[in-house]
Amino acid sequence: MPRPDWAPESIDIERPSVARMYDYYLGGSHNFAVDRAAAQAMIAAVPEAPLMAQANRAFLRRAVQFLIDSGVRQFLDIGSGIPTVGNVHEIAQQAAPDARVVYIDVDPVAVAHSRQILAGNERATVLQEDLRNPARILDRPDVRKLLDFDKPIAVMIVAVLHFVPDSDDPSGIIATLRDALAPGSYLVLSQASDDGRRADERQEAEHVYQRTDNPLNVRSRAELTRLFDGFELIEPGLVWVPQWRPDSPESAEDAERAVFIGGVGRLGG
Repeated sequence: MPRPDWAPESIDIERPSVARMYDYYLGGSHNFAVDRAAAQAMIAAVPEAPLMAQANRAFLRRAVQFLIDSGVRQFLDIGSGIPTVGNVHEIAQQAAPDARVVYIDVDPVAVAHSRQILAGNERATVLQEDLRNPARILDRPDVRKLLDFDKPIAVMIVAVLHFVPDSDDPSGIIATLRDALAPGSYLVLSQASDDGRRADERQEAEHVYQRTDNPLNVRSRAELTRLFDGFELIEPGLVWVPQWRPDSPESAEDAERAVFIGGVGRLGG
């Protein structure tokens, strides 16, 4: 198939990408036939898949607005994905033009397209790096140039941690990030959970993502709660993402269909 101009030469356009599948769920255009086929297989196994992506994007929007209202002006969004409408810098800078945002993603398409969108925005940047290398992220000069780690920072890890296996120590990853933050900083986290899901749904979803470079690692609410060690969970705690400070009671109905659990924690001290 022809390679579009937004696709770097380094990527394999014949292998599905979780970032491009997520873009497809959100109605984006930065995906290939192989991504659409994998996403459609996921939808066949778990019909709520597009709802999951949309619910996560809505959770991110509400969380960023909460953080802006709480006085946060610095954001480190790790695993940011391909930018579609409603990204962190759009939400934050519309409410607070002085807000600064660093996006981190391992997917070269996500990084390349983000650079196009952020061209000319001196308060936002994007870097290609892996969530599994938190120390390297923290040491990047471009990160330190834009973000002041002596002041509160919101670390966003939204809809990405389920691609990190236990063998890569997700608790240790978050602990490394937490230890670099100033008091008053926040962690925003969501990931797929198997709470309340049938075994066949989980198995079929895992089978679909085995075709990508990022197999699926779903976790329970109890496992996710432990990832917030050192942070004080903000009300309503760790919940299905539509239940986190919903815009209306109706928008939180049948919240478990969103499959993702999320929450926001504040670092005390």
